Amino acid sequence: MIRTGERLASTVDMTEVIVIRAPVGEVELTCGGAAMHLFSEPRAPASRPAGGLDGGTQLGKRYTRAAGDLEILVTKAGSGSLAVDGEILTVKQAKPLPASD
Repeated sequence: MIRTGERLASTVDMTEVIVIRAPVGEVELTCGGAAMHLFSEPRAPASRPAGGLDGGTQLGKRYTRAAGDLEILVTKAGSGSLAVDGEILTVKQAKPLPASD
């Protein structure tokens, strides 16, 4: 179970994230196909992201899923793709500002 405010790290690359909004219930957050772990825990030996899950993450971007109940902020970029329960997360788009005419 992930919680708002947790710092997580990947075991397959250098990706580090902070959970901005966590869904209710049990979900598995993965990076490159491997489960992420608490930042404070020691890292296991690095492997490589699984095929198809190697799209990478962008520093400072927020990632979300279609349901909108999860938001992750990337604090250190890496080569693996973020996913929750097998659903690849997408970069959250900025809301357009109203016209100032």
